[in-house]
Amino acid sequence: MSFLARLIPTVSARTALRFASSGRFYTKKHEWILVDKTVGTVGITDFATEQLGDVVFLELPEAGTEIEKGDSTGAVESVKAASDIYAPVSGTVLEKNTKLEDEPGMINKSPLEKGWLYKVQIKSVDELKELLNEDQYNTFKEEEEAAH
Repeated sequence: MSFLARLIPTVSARTALRFASSGRFYTKKHEWILVDKTVGTVGITDFATEQLGDVVFLELPEAGTEIEKGDSTGAVESVKAASDIYAPVSGTVLEKNTKLEDEPGMINKSPLEKGWLYKVQIKSVDELKELLNEDQYNTFKEEEEAAH
């Protein structure tokens, strides 16, 4: 065993998976939420943007809006279809991504970063337990694609 190999610990599959994970939670309607303490940043997945095609309009909730988990909080319209945006958790909207209103196509280019939709003050972090982690979401997505 080389000196370098002894210095670098072996990374287990579980450890590698933990570091590969984005930390996002997902809904079965293809929204994601990334949580920092009790503030969640909400968006739609790259899978959703691929299915929608080029986004041409977004309707987002205003700051101060009270939202309930599962309720429609806005809409995404594309050249192919329109779809509601559903709240992954309950809480109060803190801000919306106003850049998306001016440049809705940004969501197609960067759905997981610059294309976030809104930030929410989470009412109960326990609701996060009902969402999918990244592995569960990927399995769900594969099963959904296979069914169509």
